[in-house]
Amino acid sequence: MLKKISLLLLVVLTITMTSCDEDFLETTPTDAIAAGDALSSPENMRLVINGLHKIMYAQNGLIPGGSNSRAGMQYFIPMFDVISGDLIHSARSNGWMRSELQWTTHTLETSTTVEQLWYQRYQIIASCNSIINKVEQDGLTKDANMNDILGQAHAYRAWAYHSLVSTYAKGYIIGDPSTDPGVPLLFATEAPYTSQPRSTVQVIYDQVYQDIDTAIDYFKVAAPSDNKSNLDLNTAYGIKARIALSAGNWSVAAENAVLARNGYPLINEAGWKSGFNTTDLSEVIWGANVISTETVFFRSYFYYISPTFQGSQNRGNPKLISKEVYDATPATDYRSELYLPMAPNTNGSAANDQGGFGNDPNYTDAAEFQAARTAIEDAWGVTSRHNQHPYMHVKFRQANPGTIDPDDVIFMRTSEMYLIEAEAEAMMNDIAGAQAALKPLGEERDSAYDVTVFDTKDKLMEHIKWQRRIELYGEGFGYHDHIRWDEGIDLTNSGAALVLYQDGFQQDKPSLNDEWIFKIPQSEINANPNLSAADQN
Repeated sequence: MLKKISLLLLVVLTITMTSCDEDFLETTPTDAIAAGDALSSPENMRLVINGLHKIMYAQNGLIPGGSNSRAGMQYFIPMFDVISGDLIHSARSNGWMRSELQWTTHTLETSTTVEQLWYQRYQIIASCNSIINKVEQDGLTKDANMNDILGQAHAYRAWAYHSLVSTYAKGYIIGDPSTDPGVPLLFATEAPYTSQPRSTVQVIYDQVYQDIDTAIDYFKVAAPSDNKSNLDLNTAYGIKARIALSAGNWSVAAENAVLARNGYPLINEAGWKSGFNTTDLSEVIWGANVISTETVFFRSYFYYISPTFQGSQNRGNPKLISKEVYDATPATDYRSELYLPMAPNTNGSAANDQGGFGNDPNYTDAAEFQAARTAIEDAWGVTSRHNQHPYMHVKFRQANPGTIDPDDVIFMRTSEMYLIEAEAEAMMNDIAGAQAALKPLGEERDSAYDVTVFDTKDKLMEHIKWQRRIELYGEGFGYHDHIRWDEGIDLTNSGAALVLYQDGFQQDKPSLNDEWIFKIPQSEINANPNLSAADQN
């Protein structure tokens, strides 16, 4: 056995920085309770749930001898868009996610990425099992408070298993779920390192559906929450919509997407241009409320993605949107203003060899080159220390740009739910239904939007794919979208540089290419007697 999950780690972890150096960070548990007491009362169970909220964005040394280099979803959200080529890097910079974009990380069974993603999800599952089992075994009273705790436990478990099975196994739609190997399924309170063999993809999906339906039932009679870090009824509907979409269960996906967004109106133009740095935005259904004492500094979401964060990853490597996606954006769509095709290429180390005045083909006059740079700095909070690059985004910006201050991390928005509904209706050949789902989002973003031009299933699906890529850019959906659509990668016309992307520049579609499936950590195979080398993806 590698190690058992410690409830200490699941209660509260406070991240402290002991140096200003980006490469020297430390984690310290500061408000933990004894493992034996963690389930002794509803109040302590809620502390465990709160620990799960924190795991979503905190640094956790989950693996003996491992690192704290992956701060939960703050790392994995941008990573999933990097792997698929939807969030484009412009330079080598300091190396963060270079292996991901080159496809040498998720294809390596000993990589930190595949280990941390696996063990983080199973740590969440083990904690949920502890709560669920304790309540059932002891016959504890299920009042409104306990219903909320159980709802969150079941919803988290559904989310974690769905994340695992859709990442470490073949895609449901493109595979044979009844026979394809999934992931170990366990209900005990210890980690899975000596637990179970791989269940089939179908068995895992059956459990995921059961858990999310149970969560929904609990939430319907639970105490309401006004904290978007908590999972609630809307979140559970949204998770169910995602699960159903990945499985091609179109009617369930559409129905739950509608329920999930109820009460969360679309943000307007001012909201879309505000930086996506707070869960206070009207359409945020679920997200992490990060406070200053809980920052992970140079392991944060904004460190990896924001053009305003004061870190070497951003200063040397502004992130780009695909030229193909941007060039398809109408001028009447205000989202086009958050991607900058004419930003000057100021980085002499840019991967496309066009960095620095004299190399950038967009500018032949030095004054114009500098004026363009200054205008972007003034408009968006990009500092003079940050490089710029054509097609860079300014979608994600800090509330306090030019600092290392923390900001919230968004997990689920209403816009996604409109797009889930639209895709599901299109896949059911309900043209009018898909158009009706797209209309509110399209008309909010584009003053000249006309949904009636998308009058066939093929036109709708192409438009929905484009909408997801521009609306949900940087929000972590690219990898699983490619799998669901059975779509490969070809970055030839994207603006990405082959010399940087290497194997990640072009990949065959997932149904023909098992390299899309994450490797199971070798440490898991070594420690779990129910797994062997033959179980490796």
